[in-house]
Amino acid sequence: MMTRFVRRLSGAIVIAIGVAVGVFLVDGRADGAAIALVGGIAVALAAMGRGDEGQATTGHTGPDANLLLGEVLDVIAEPVLLVRGGIVTCANAAAGALLGRHIVGEDVRVAIRHPAAADRLSSGAPLPGRPVELVGLGTPDQRWEMRTGETGDGARIVHLVDQSGNYAAEKMRVDFVANASHELRTPLASILGFIETLNEEAGEDPGLRKRFLDVMFAEAQRMQRLVEDLISLSRIEAEKYRLPGDRLDLGELLEDVAAEIAAARSPRADDVGVTIEPDLPQAIADEAQLSQLFHNLIGNAMKYGRPGTPVTVTLGLDRSGLLRLTVVDEGEGIAPQHIPRLTERFYRVDAGRSRSVGGTGLGLAIVKHIVERHRGRLDIASKVGIGTTVTVAIPPAEPVAGGAVIKG
Repeated sequence: MMTRFVRRLSGAIVIAIGVAVGVFLVDGRADGAAIALVGGIAVALAAMGRGDEGQATTGHTGPDANLLLGEVLDVIAEPVLLVRGGIVTCANAAAGALLGRHIVGEDVRVAIRHPAAADRLSSGAPLPGRPVELVGLGTPDQRWEMRTGETGDGARIVHLVDQSGNYAAEKMRVDFVANASHELRTPLASILGFIETLNEEAGEDPGLRKRFLDVMFAEAQRMQRLVEDLISLSRIEAEKYRLPGDRLDLGELLEDVAAEIAAARSPRADDVGVTIEPDLPQAIADEAQLSQLFHNLIGNAMKYGRPGTPVTVTLGLDRSGLLRLTVVDEGEGIAPQHIPRLTERFYRVDAGRSRSVGGTGLGLAIVKHIVERHRGRLDIASKVGIGTTVTVAIPPAEPVAGGAVIKG
């Protein structure tokens, strides 16, 4: 009997999978295919259970069918529940982890305790209906989409899809557009205001005209830096999954960056001290991006360190054999609650100070993406009143036999 039951179940599952694939190919929606798959298996199991009721050997009917259906549902990574007469008769492991193991046998509206789900889960609600958004189910920050369907024998399928990641990405996109628009609008409004003033009465006074033109030039440069950083960030993100292909001596690159900083005659250029360990291995790296990373980190240390205090830059190998760049400043430091957000786009600990020193709010976001592309690690440590240490670790080029490193 059990062998025949298994053969019939296997055939039903094959048919259900075929139907699910067909649904996916027709409308391209994975959720529709999942509901079709679960529904097909549920109907097959229910039909087999009813067909065996009158036989003498009844040890593998309804209860075993539910058990087998539960095992099938456990393969689905997202929470799925089977509901009959408003009662949860089967739930997969993901549903148990989200809602609790006790939900089987409960009213589905009690199992999914959410006001937005109650109307859809009531017995008279039409199905399938539009997906229902459930905010705060599981944890306050989670967002789920509840989709419902119905099997041929009247059972209901409840499928919960976690949309938290999509919502977070969309919120990040909206915030990014809003912040970028604000950052561009502020200097643009200043430039337009000064132009209007110059066109009226201030243009006749040479001293006032020069002062206004200087401010306009500074604001235009600020816009240019922001646009360049936006373009750079977009380019780096587009190349995120493409590994660099060039061998690079990071020591030579750091020396070049230090020379560029000194040649720029920055008021704090003399405070920068660079130490490079000898005989460092090369790295597989993008020269332009790592140059930008060096400039961003050293530039930040110069901006936010106290005038006259040293900016210490060290390049060497750490204990795990990674190439390690460390940049240390003696500034005001950063409070612990801000550190996890420093690499967010446009996040600033002190917005007024950041703008006054020429920051765009994108420098560390760019650094983070460059480090990720090079399969490295970024660490930021800081103590208020003492200063900040930023460490970047990047894998060296692969060694050849004997421990030597191939030189380009």
